[in-house]
Amino acid sequence: MDLATILGMVAGVSVVGLAIVFGGSPGMFVNVPSMLIVIGGSIAAVLIRFPLSDVMVALKLGTSHAFQQQSGSAVALIDEAVELAELSRTKGQLALENAPINSEFLRKGALMYCDGMAPEFISHALSRDRDLLIERLEEGEKIYRFLGDAAPAFGMIGTLVGLVQMLSEMDDPETIGPSMAVALLTTLYGALVANLVALPIADKLSNKAQVEYMHRSLVVEAVAQIAEKQNPDSMYQLLAAFLPEDQRRVDER
Repeated sequence: MDLATILGMVAGVSVVGLAIVFGGSPGMFVNVPSMLIVIGGSIAAVLIRFPLSDVMVALKLGTSHAFQQQSGSAVALIDEAVELAELSRTKGQLALENAPINSEFLRKGALMYCDGMAPEFISHALSRDRDLLIERLEEGEKIYRFLGDAAPAFGMIGTLVGLVQMLSEMDDPETIGPSMAVALLTTLYGALVANLVALPIADKLSNKAQVEYMHRSLVVEAVAQIAEKQNPDSMYQLLAAFLPEDQRRVDER
């Protein structure tokens, strides 16, 4: 579980909630028609723009990755891959079958190598797996980003609807204040949905996609080097290019 995502959302909702509680009655900030316009309208716009199957898959995968803690690091991946290369050279490729491997993607490549698959096929299969995951993450990002754009727009639409209703009842001055407050609530709901949910998750998915692409590209290269029985020291030199200079071993800088 990615605590940063959870803590950020909880903190944002708490700050807004406390401001509402200390500023007056919380009940005045609840309006069902306004919620329906913002949430229902935004979801409808997403369904119009994207196929339903893509929306369901992208939202499920995108949400799980947004709230999922990033597994491992590039440094740990390289160290694990170098250990596997050393194990393969000393005890044979079948020794990798029972070796403890933390990275699921690296384990998948190691098992394919143990099964005797050609290095070219392994690289192609892993690269295809990587690319499809990135495509799904990017699709999830697009959907959340569009939702972040649509929510404020429907908030404004709801405000305009409320203003029309208010102006149609100008003969009763007592209704102007409450009607105006209700009209502005849709703008508030749209801003909250966009800035506390949709856009932050879209940015989170964008960052996750970049990290996943780098990590999985590292694994593809590592498994290829293991399959070619590359010397572990030489293998580290090749894989160290994925790391910032300050994270590389001293003798490799």
